[in-house]
Amino acid sequence: MIRSNRIRRATLKARALTTRAAVRIRRNGAGTLASHAMAHGLCHRDAASMVGTLRKVAAKLGVIGATGRVHAGRRMRDCARFTPQQVAAIALNYKPRRAEFKICAARLALAA
Repeated sequence: MIRSNRIRRATLKARALTTRAAVRIRRNGAGTLASHAMAHGLCHRDAASMVGTLRKVAAKLGVIGATGRVHAGRRMRDCARFTPQQVAAIALNYKPRRAEFKICAARLALAA
């Protein structure tokens, strides 16, 4: 019984993370690369891992997002927000190795 409740809570938490990220992108019209990755099903840790390479691909392509500020805990950080079309262009040139990243990259490429 305890194990099943733990699994249910984890499932709900993952679903809430995905939904919140997707709504934030839809509301603002743009989002950080991590938000786009989380909106397509990756957890925060995997999204952060994938986004490092996506940033390199974006720099290589010359895709520049709108600058903004993010509340990261108690501190503010600079960020770049990308539209779904920009993320799709980046994802088409991204060549992941992990299976989860391949699935997410395909979803990002189709999202535009």
